[in-house]
Order: sequence, then structure tokens, then C-alpha cells
Amino acid sequence: MPAENSKLVIPSYSPVYTTKFGAAYLADSSKLIQKIPSNSIDLIITSPPFALIKQKSYGNKKASHYVDWFIETFALELYRILKPTGSLVIDIGGTWNRKSPTRSLYHFELLLRLCSEPIGFMLAQEFYWYNPAKMPSPAQYVNIERIRVKDAVNPIWWLSKTDRPKADNRKVLTPYKASMKKLFAKGYNDGPRPSGHKVSKVWGRNNGGAIPPNLLLYQENLQQLCQDNLLEIANTQSSDKYLDACKRNNVKPHPARFPISLPTFFINFLTEPGDTIFDPFGGSCVTGEAAENLERYWVTSEIKSEFVLMSRFRFDDHTLHYTEKECAN
Repeated sequence: MPAENSKLVIPSYSPVYTTKFGAAYLADSSKLIQKIPSNSIDLIITSPPFALIKQKSYGNKKASHYVDWFIETFALELYRILKPTGSLVIDIGGTWNRKSPTRSLYHFELLLRLCSEPIGFMLAQEFYWYNPAKMPSPAQYVNIERIRVKDAVNPIWWLSKTDRPKADNRKVLTPYKASMKKLFAKGYNDGPRPSGHKVSKVWGRNNGGAIPPNLLLYQENLQQLCQDNLLEIANTQSSDKYLDACKRNNVKPHPARFPISLPTFFINFLTEPGDTIFDPFGGSCVTGEAAENLERYWVTSEIKSEFVLMSRFRFDDHTLHYTEKECAN
């Protein structure tokens, strides 16, 4: 583990609980982030509240206000706390325009604002999370009028401060398909293709796995990602330590959890053990659990106490120090 990294200390704030590698804070992240030292975070990965038409229990902004809210409240601070080679990964779903079967452009507007002055992020690459288990919505246009198909893809923006952020796709190689294994066995047909591309002999070299595209595909029965830049992850898990604890305590789980395979992919791809991960919209602490499993230091901030308190069940009792202290404002 790199010696230069250690647990992040945030002045004036005390975590609700800590683990071997992380700390979960009950705080307004727009205030807590101001106390995080500059150039201290290797990866920010988060799924902020989406600009949905219907208000959710965890809080979300209207599409008309969303971009200004995010830019004015978080953007410069997110840029400031990232290390020069760090990355910002934002899972952000789209939405529909009110009383219309047309789509809002708010998440594309957000991307453009984040990559413009005075912020200045670069778009390293876009990914797509395909959730085949998403409910068909809006029901009026999908189920009743039958004039739209099911919306089942979330864009994921991978942003950076430099055109060469820390990243290594060898850490996220996927198993070769049967057809590729046959090519290795019989020999690769190198040479020019009708498209004009020239395939060299090195294409036939076995590198231990395939380079993933930016469509991320997740096969739950295999517990592995089969990646393009489209992540196919059916978010249908009905039982784990967190969900079981919520049932035992008669507490509703966080309604907008992303599957742990999503942050796991980006943590593997964009960091190394000992690096520091931050999630400003911590929710049920999926990012923290993924970081803990991979021996990365982590910090999450969540404004709702019930979500922070229940998220501690993601971690084994012997790794967790539970203080029940609320953060200073």
C-alpha cells in the first residue's frame, strides 16, 4: 500500500462511524466539502439525486434548477479537492419533460457546464449503465399510449483535470469470448480490413483478457462485468447484509442504491490500493463498501441520518467503530 496515503482527516467534522479504511459522515456535503484539503482525493464517484419529475424521499431538484444548483454548489469544490491526476465519475440518469413524451437535456447541459470555464473538467470518456430491470416509465407513454420504449440507460460521465488521469485498463480486463479463443488457437488473420483499418500480428497476442468497451455489462450469475462503455447491471438484488439489516430493524432501505459492481469497476480502473475515494452523496454507502473491499481509503457524506446509521451494516462488526456523533455544521 502506498505509504504517502492515509485516512483523510476533515477539520471540524466527526464521522458517525469509521472502518479500517473509511469514515461515514452525517453532513451537508456542500459544507463538508469545503473542509476537505485541496488536491487530496484520487477519485470522486457519486450518484447525485437525479432531476426527476416526481420528488423522492431522498430529495431531488427540478430539471430547470438542477444544473445551476450543481455547478454553483459543488463543481468548483469537486475540482479543487481532486489530485491533478484524479477523476470525477458521475452516474446521472435522464428524465422526461413534464407532461410531454420528450426528454430533458439537463444531464448533457451539466456535462457541458462542467467542461467549460470557470470549472474546466475534461471529458475522459462517457460510459453507459444499462439496467434491464428498470420499470417502464413514464407509464403514460410506454404502457398506455405505447409511443415510447422503456428508458433503461444512465449516462456516466468520467471527468478529469488533465488529459492523462490515473487509469489502467489492465485492471479491468474481461474474459475472452469463445470466438476469440478460437482465433488464438488457429491464428489471427492480420492485414488490412475493408474499413481501412490495418490489423497487425500483435492483435493475436493473448494478454490475459479483453479490454473492456465503455458499455458495462454485468451478469449477476457470473458475478463479473462484461464491459463495453455500456454497463449492463440489473439492479434487482433483494438480499445482502444491508437489506437484511433494514428488514430486521423495520427500516426502509435507501430507494436509489446503485449496485456495488458499478463503483467497484471504476475504483479498480482509476485507483490503486491506498488511494482515497470520496462520495458526496453517500446514500447507503455502496461506494464505501466497494472501497473497503478493495483497500482504498474512503469518505462518504450523507445528509439523512437514517441512511447513514443503517449503512453501517454493510461492514463487519469487527472493522467498524460506531460513534453516533453528528457532524459539526
